Amino acid sequence: MQTTSESLQSANDLIQSLELSLVVPVFNEEESVGPLVERICDAMLAYPSRWELILVDDGSTDATLVNARKYVGREGLTLRIVELQRNFGQTAAMQAGIDTAQGRLIATMDGDLQNDPKDIPSMVSELERRELDLLVGWRKNRKDGLLLRKIPSWCANYLIGRITGVKLHDYGCSLKIYRASIIKQVKLMGEMHRFIPAWVAGVVPSSRIGEMAVTHHARQHGQSKYGISRTFRVILDLLSVMFFMRYKARPGHFFGSLGLGLGAIAGLILLYLFFDKFIMGNDIGTRPMLMVGVVLLLSSVQLITTGILAEMIARTYYRDDASPNYIVRQIFDGSDV
Repeated sequence: MQTTSESLQSANDLIQSLELSLVVPVFNEEESVGPLVERICDAMLAYPSRWELILVDDGSTDATLVNARKYVGREGLTLRIVELQRNFGQTAAMQAGIDTAQGRLIATMDGDLQNDPKDIPSMVSELERRELDLLVGWRKNRKDGLLLRKIPSWCANYLIGRITGVKLHDYGCSLKIYRASIIKQVKLMGEMHRFIPAWVAGVVPSSRIGEMAVTHHARQHGQSKYGISRTFRVILDLLSVMFFMRYKARPGHFFGSLGLGLGAIAGLILLYLFFDKFIMGNDIGTRPMLMVGVVLLLSSVQLITTGILAEMIARTYYRDDASPNYIVRQIFDGSDV
């Protein structure tokens, strides 16, 4: 009979030998979750190493969780279900799965059956062969609508590539393979899952980020959770990404640069008015330029002080903040079956 220390050692050995964790966030996918698990099991039959499947239920209001629990304890499948307390969004659900994962590598994919799990073994091999830290799926033959899905995606991919400097064809594909030691250094917030390659580029050189063409299927069940409105959210998120990539550790430089620029313009305006008043003898009290100069000067002071406050906040709060952006109700790992 094993002692407690021997049991702990055995559990640690199993964790260390776990090669791949497959993380799949699901939200109201009651018709898809069953076929999804079956497809994953079929696709991973030939995978030579130990792997686990982590389903993250992002506060589903249908039978998604009930249908997923049917597979807990299935022979040959290491399945854990992370049930979030409410709907936190895909980014938080993905973060919950990544935090729960114990594999040396982590794969993520959507739960709507549009990604093909058969691509995962070949993507793992490609990541190892090219010695990458992140391999991104490229939906080269994407099975989505042109106007509402493809065109906004093309525009977003172009903008993201130009601003972040990470050149990829498809930022929005959820099918990705990471080295766990790298992705666990990145904290995902808001709706930033589209910009994961950009965040990873802040941890490793962009040369260690690659892409690979993958299969993409048309949606079979349910409705898409995204529409044309997400384009505006992408633009706002992109501005946030640009700010954090360039000024995360020095926000004072961003606000200070704007403040100094406005201050320089205000100085030139007020210097001109000083010359016009005291050298040329003209009346400047009712001139709009005087009001513009004063407003620019006050704006300059406000931006500079805002930059100083931002530096203080960044150093005393964000750097030490380790609280998660989700709440887990419970985790099913088969031990209660």
